[in-house]
Amino acid sequence: MSSLPASSSAAADALVVRSVPLPAGRALLEHLPGDVPSSEVLSWVRRGEGLVGWGQALGFTATGPERFAAADAWWRAVAAAAVVRDDVRRPGSGLVCFGSFPFADDSAEPARLVVPSCVLARRDGRSWLTTVTPEPHLPPAEPPSAASEPVAPTRVVFADGAVPLADYASAVSEAVRRIAVGEVDKVVLARDLFASADAPIDARWLLRRLAERYENTWVFAVAGLVGATPELLVRRDQGLVTSRVLAGTIRRTGDDAKDLALAASLARSSKDLEEHEYAVRSVAEALAPHCSSMNVPEAPFVLHLPNVMHLATDVAAVAADDVSSLALAASLHPTAAVGGTPTADAVRLIGELEHMDRGRYAGPVGWMDASGDGAWGIALRCGALAAEDPSQIRLYAGCGIVAGSDPESEVAESVAKLVPMRDALTSAAP
Repeated sequence: MSSLPASSSAAADALVVRSVPLPAGRALLEHLPGDVPSSEVLSWVRRGEGLVGWGQALGFTATGPERFAAADAWWRAVAAAAVVRDDVRRPGSGLVCFGSFPFADDSAEPARLVVPSCVLARRDGRSWLTTVTPEPHLPPAEPPSAASEPVAPTRVVFADGAVPLADYASAVSEAVRRIAVGEVDKVVLARDLFASADAPIDARWLLRRLAERYENTWVFAVAGLVGATPELLVRRDQGLVTSRVLAGTIRRTGDDAKDLALAASLARSSKDLEEHEYAVRSVAEALAPHCSSMNVPEAPFVLHLPNVMHLATDVAAVAADDVSSLALAASLHPTAAVGGTPTADAVRLIGELEHMDRGRYAGPVGWMDASGDGAWGIALRCGALAAEDPSQIRLYAGCGIVAGSDPESEVAESVAKLVPMRDALTSAAP
């Protein structure tokens, strides 16, 4: 079932949009203002480039199995009705929306699309500002004033979520048993962790800390979901389609020599290579109906992050039709990297063993412009700020379980994957 608020009707509210070039200035994340709620902070940034936004000119929510199709249809209608003056004419200029989607069809959490009132973007060294209004006149195109500095969360306390460590280890053991009897080849199990501070948590603080420490990730924020994902689900850029697949993980030690040895062992690990092959195959099969050609490397590379290393493969293809980046993301979700193999059986097993609603964790998160170009990652290494109390945040981590998985090792891996958000919450400014 989908919902379309009256205030979000494309027919009733034709948006007026203006994009203008800007001189290079401060880092994108430093422009986010402090006088908007963290739930209205928007981000998709990697290595200083991408988009940030704030405010809401228009919004859409949807639930259920048709959430992607409903959102895509809504966006096409909004884009068709918009009045746009675009002096930049690059992917990401003109009308843009940010979005995030729940992992499961039956999640209580709705999918969100947000059209921000202001967007700042930077790509290939060029910067621009987009302003959006439902008013029937051209909005001003003035650079934003200096933003206040974000304040670090204080007195942060962590507590078990819906899935304590002991329960998670038991779920892993049961998953290995189910794999042994042939129910599935792989299943991804997640757990959560609650954190609370003594004042509302500033999403801008989290974004800056994540960007400083994890430059190989896409640092995102949409409707209170904040994180740094290393996994690009899909990008559509003027006909070129790309997807980064991550599956197979090992924790870093902090010792360079030891980590190089661990990277080599990861690249030879039959368990991790098998898990990775499942994930790559699922992505290639999902993209194939929409693409005229595709390049899938024969072997993965090792992606080094500050806390873990992953087996990674970059799949590239050429789009064969006008399918939007969101529709491509929908065709890929859920990948074997966050669901399992076979997908339908693995998702059913997740519902049986995980004992929590993932919400928008492990669902697509990203942005899209009026032409359908955009980028969508998988919402990993993230937390969801509580709507009713923004001093609380729920963190998530998940691990791929296959026949050779050891519960103790999977618990350790889940702990490692929670480190980025834990550190962002508890670290001081550099």
